[in-house]
Amino acid sequence: LLIQGFEAPLKLKDFKLIAFDMDSTLINIECIDEVAEVAGKKAEVAAITEAAMRGEIDFTSSLTKRVSLLTGLSADDLTTVRSEIHLSDGATNLIKFLQSQGHIVAAVSGGFVDVIEPLMSEIGIANYHANKLEIIDGKLTGKILGAIVDSKVKSDTLVKFADQFKIPMADTVAIGDGANDIAMLQSAGVGIAFNAKPKLKEIADIVLDMPNLDAVIYLLGLSNLDVT
Repeated sequence: LLIQGFEAPLKLKDFKLIAFDMDSTLINIECIDEVAEVAGKKAEVAAITEAAMRGEIDFTSSLTKRVSLLTGLSADDLTTVRSEIHLSDGATNLIKFLQSQGHIVAAVSGGFVDVIEPLMSEIGIANYHANKLEIIDGKLTGKILGAIVDSKVKSDTLVKFADQFKIPMADTVAIGDGANDIAMLQSAGVGIAFNAKPKLKEIADIVLDMPNLDAVIYLLGLSNLDVT
């Protein structure tokens, strides 16, 4: 656990909006890798995903390339992927706690609405934004509808949610794991890198290398910052 750059104790009550990345943060998989497995392309897609998360490949171009490999997959197969999604350890506790305390919880994902929407409904997250797969005649076309949710769009979406609920950016928290979360964490009042890639750890206010996401509850309630 590393906390840097703060002169006063962090208190959870001071933060009104908590925004999560989805893949490998709020959930324990990379959506596109699992969709690719159904399509028989997991190894090829996963290699591109890893490079993108490390910041070695531009996220937008890498996602375009990965989605193109899914061309022709039946939309019905996305049901299989949905059944494989599980929240990260501690995520349920954290979300329930935040919601019980009146905090607004949001999700901003480079994954797909088509996959995460049922989960968002199930756990009561109404504020989310992700990519939308193009589906024609029940088949994936290998394209994404609208603007790709890249690093800038993630940051812009956090700002949009904050504006929507009239919350100062200083009162926001962003939590992610990959290089495409850099701008969102930098925009937030506090940026938390959760079991993250090195490039995200470099810019995060807090680095959390622990298996349980609900450690955030205690992290933002610490009475002092001398933590090892």
